[in-house]
Amino acid sequence: MTSTSLERLAALPVRRKTRVLSRWVPAVLIAAIVVGIGWAFISAPAMRWDVVGEYLFAPRIVSGVGTTILFTVLTFVIGLLLGLLVTVMRQSGNPVLAVACGAYIWLFRGTPLLVQLVFWFNLALIFPYLGVRIPAWGIAIGGDANDLISPFTAALVGLTLHSAAYMAEVVRGGFLAVPGGQVDAALAIGMTELEAQRHVVIPQAIRVILPPLGNQFIDILKATSIVSVIGGGDLMTRAQQIYGQNYQVIALLVVASLWYLVLVTVATLGQSWLERSLDRGRHRRPAVIATEVTA
Repeated sequence: MTSTSLERLAALPVRRKTRVLSRWVPAVLIAAIVVGIGWAFISAPAMRWDVVGEYLFAPRIVSGVGTTILFTVLTFVIGLLLGLLVTVMRQSGNPVLAVACGAYIWLFRGTPLLVQLVFWFNLALIFPYLGVRIPAWGIAIGGDANDLISPFTAALVGLTLHSAAYMAEVVRGGFLAVPGGQVDAALAIGMTELEAQRHVVIPQAIRVILPPLGNQFIDILKATSIVSVIGGGDLMTRAQQIYGQNYQVIALLVVASLWYLVLVTVATLGQSWLERSLDRGRHRRPAVIATEVTA
């Protein structure tokens, strides 16, 4: 063994020690900082954990959680359907529809959600009456805007229109990610246009669309807290109403944060489960096709 080999062998333990120190020392320091900040937060005099425990499952808070979930589900479903419609209209080849849909996406993505919610809540200032009235014929379909546009309705309309603009782009990006040659190949083997979309384009587009749609669902869930500015009755609205009475601001904010963390965690787990299910289906499909071809 040469002298160079001996030197390398002798230096090896030192390198390992250095590597271990370079990994664990920063980790221990960061963990100590995180624990210190966490303990300072938990043990702060303003942190009334007894108040947190008192209101964590209070009926008003639980009612706000239910409204938040309702807002999220309705906004996601209606927004996704509207986003699909906007995408189809934008790619229909009709220049008027394409411009109109592009303008819709530009407007609702370009203005803050808070501004949109306040606008819809105060729609009566512009249109006092919503509907159709023909006094000469005695026709009146609709009603006063103040009666029709409740805080819940204004919040749902604002959240839906805002989210649909983003979902339209997500859906459009998913369909554009599928190469056009695959559709041509499907048509070449005898599939119709509808069958090609159903068996070739849509399954691949869904795998591209699902992750950003999952993120959009979580964003909607957290964005529902903004409807508290118009008294939408969501979780944040209920927390504000309570700490407006007992002045326990921090404790009620912790209550709301814990509920949001639970809801986001459940949504994240659901998204992961859907993605794994699609991956299993994709891996099983070639075997099924091979069996059919062999038969």
